[in-house]
Amino acid sequence: MDKEVDGILVAAHELKAPLAVLRQLALSFDEMDATGEHIRSEMVRVSERAIKQVNDLAKIRRLEDGLFEMEPVAVRAVCDEVTRELSYLFSHNRRDLFIKYSNRARLVTANRELLYSVVYNFLLNAMHYSGEQTRSELSVQDYADKVKISVRDFGPSLPMDVWREMKRGFIEKPTSIAMRPGSSGLGLYIASRFSRYMNAKVGATRHRDGTSFYVELPVSKQMSFFV
Repeated sequence: MDKEVDGILVAAHELKAPLAVLRQLALSFDEMDATGEHIRSEMVRVSERAIKQVNDLAKIRRLEDGLFEMEPVAVRAVCDEVTRELSYLFSHNRRDLFIKYSNRARLVTANRELLYSVVYNFLLNAMHYSGEQTRSELSVQDYADKVKISVRDFGPSLPMDVWREMKRGFIEKPTSIAMRPGSSGLGLYIASRFSRYMNAKVGATRHRDGTSFYVELPVSKQMSFFV
């Protein structure tokens, strides 16, 4: 693994403990008024999202050990779970999230934990880079012999160099993204790493008014009576 990237992973691991302490401190406050309760809730949610990304970075180190097994995964169930978790964040930031499922193939070959993180990071990216009262779109559709999950945002245009890396299917390391202030590209880096491990194709489509990020997963041949 690249030494610079390895250094990022080590630094992220060191951040996990203080983030956990921050979350615990926020939870320890009691007898607060409505304003204080709102601030505490935000502190908890922000720290939990940061811990989630730190955990994802830690998983990147473990990919080389092949510990994440591939299995039939119900793709809509994963997307439903992610959207439930992020629904508050979208509504709180006055963003609308539209969901469209048109896939007939319900099972894909993937690792559920990693696929969850891919969809989560795509949606988090879309929420951050769409303006207030704009929409983001999550769609799942059949695509040749695969299932394609797309997340469309209406934010600033994706720079060509990042688009080329996404088209190649792999982001080498987290980098700042011009025209998308505050972005380290961390979520896209995580998504590309996890997708590559699952032998899934990841990419991006540039639009005049935003970007679509997508992952294409092979359809599972295993039938299930539970989806």
